[in-house]
Amino acid sequence: MRFSLLNSDAERRDGLKTLLRQIDRQARFNEAQDWRQIDRAMRRQTPDLLLIDWQDWMSAVDVSRLLVEHPLLRIVVLTDDTSPKCVRNLLDRGVLGVVLRGTDSRLIVRALEIVLLGGHYVPAGALALPPPPPLPEPAPQPPETAGPPPRRPRLASGLSPRQEQIMRCVHMGSTNKMIARTLGISEGTVKIHLASIFQQLGAPNRAAAVALYNGWLSAQLEVLRSDHESKQRPVMGEPGAVPLRRRTRASFKYPLPASDTAETLPMAAEPTVAFGDPGSGDST
Repeated sequence: MRFSLLNSDAERRDGLKTLLRQIDRQARFNEAQDWRQIDRAMRRQTPDLLLIDWQDWMSAVDVSRLLVEHPLLRIVVLTDDTSPKCVRNLLDRGVLGVVLRGTDSRLIVRALEIVLLGGHYVPAGALALPPPPPLPEPAPQPPETAGPPPRRPRLASGLSPRQEQIMRCVHMGSTNKMIARTLGISEGTVKIHLASIFQQLGAPNRAAAVALYNGWLSAQLEVLRSDHESKQRPVMGEPGAVPLRRRTRASFKYPLPASDTAETLPMAAEPTVAFGDPGSGDST
């Protein structure tokens, strides 16, 4: 086989010769220090492989010019830069193999053999896709003015300031004694205020008063209303929800036998004979 070497350092070219002899011990070499010398060597005879030991003064454009004159030339580049940009640039120019200079010598030999057989070789990760460009940051939105949380609607109770204080204490679960100590009044005064509050709110107890005072009145609290304020329930045949059974206000009574009356039923504590009856046999 015939190999061509391109590098300005003679010692580097000698090292490459030793490496290439592992492929063919009888190999012949053409050495060149620059692009002009390698072009002259190509004009005399086209080698089986051109191995370029890449240096800073070299350019990928010179590789393209060389391949224009010798399109069948196989080229492998030894380089320290195996970034995706550099590797793609060399492959686009017509280079068949790009080998990292610090690679193990046995792997370099295998890479050269792959190119000699008509293949391509690039280092692992050299053709990785570039990371996607960062997404543009969204435009800052004007801060929303967060208002206070909506308050529950409260009924217009018309309570006095003192009654308002008492209702707040009742809402917190305080007893009459605790309310009296908190507000500095007597327990009897608290009871009088509560009675007035229940009357104004129409509440039968403390729980109903708290619910009505805070505006929590709902369908679940209809039971707190008096009978004359409760809504009329629909009956069968009328629109609306019909209860499964109707409630009757009359209490249930067990029927008594016709022969039994209130006069014939003796009381357990009633004696059979009146006390002090002379017929009882008491001589005294």
